[in-house]
Amino acid sequence: MSFFIHHIDPVILPIAGPLAVRWYGLAYLLGFLGSFLLLRRWSRQRSLAIQPDQVSNFMVQFAFFGVFLGGRLGYQLLYNFDAFIANPLTLLKIWEGGMASHGGFVGSILFLIWYAKKHHLSFWNISDHLAITASLGIGFGRIANFINGELWGRASDMKWAVIFPQEMGLRFGAYNRAMVEQLVASGQLVPRHPSQLYQATCEGFLVFGLMLALRSTNWGKKPGAASAAYLMLYATARIAMECFREPDSTVYFDLITKGQFYSLGMLLAGGLILIRKKKCS
Repeated sequence: MSFFIHHIDPVILPIAGPLAVRWYGLAYLLGFLGSFLLLRRWSRQRSLAIQPDQVSNFMVQFAFFGVFLGGRLGYQLLYNFDAFIANPLTLLKIWEGGMASHGGFVGSILFLIWYAKKHHLSFWNISDHLAITASLGIGFGRIANFINGELWGRASDMKWAVIFPQEMGLRFGAYNRAMVEQLVASGQLVPRHPSQLYQATCEGFLVFGLMLALRSTNWGKKPGAASAAYLMLYATARIAMECFREPDSTVYFDLITKGQFYSLGMLLAGGLILIRKKKCS
C-alpha cells in the first residue's frame, strides 16, 4: 500500500487515567505563547493599549473565558448538540477533544467587549492586535487535529492521501498495518485528503502572514480594519478548505457544509464592519 497510514500517538506523556500531556494541548500552548510574545512586544511599543505588565493576565483570561469556553461550548452547541443535551457534562471531557473555531470567535468577541469596557480601553485596539495573531492558534490547532486523526478530509487518490483508521473508531494502538490493509481492501477504509494540514497552512499560517503584512500598511492601522480583514480572510480560507474536508452530518441546501455556512456569517460580519467604518470616517 502506497498511502500513508495514520499511526501517531496523540499523547506525549501519560499522567493518570484520561489526564495526560497531549499534542492538542501543546498546540494551543504554542499558539498562545506566540500571541503573548507579539502582544507584549506591541504593548512595549505603545501600539497595544494594554500595559506590558498586564498582557500576561489578559492572555490567561482571554485564553480561558474567550477561546476555551467559547470554543468548547461552541463545539457542543454547533456540532455535538444531541450528545450535549443528553449529557451536559460532556463539556468537561476535554481529553476527548472537540473545539469549534467559530465558537471560539464568538467567545473571544464577548470577552473583549467585557474586558475593554471594564478597563476603559478601545475595543478595536485590542481586537485589531489579536486579529493579527489569532491564526497562529488556528495553524497549530489544525496540526494537532491531524495528529489526533480527527476532522479528516474527503476521499482522494492523490499520492499524499492518508488512511485514517480513526474513521472506523480505531484509536492509536488498537490497529496494525495488516488490519488496516484488510479494511482498505474491503472498502471500509479509503484514502483521504489530509485536510487538517491544508487548513493549518491556509487558515493558519498563510492568513497570519497576510495579517502581518496588512499591519504594516496605513489602511491596516485604521481602527477595525484588521478585525474586519481577519474575519474575511479566515472565512474565505475556511470556505475554500472545506471543499477538501469530509462534511459532518449536516449539509445545508445540499450545497454547503456547516463550516462554510458559519463562515459566510463571518464574511458578512467583516464586510459590515468595513462599511460601517467607512461611513464613520
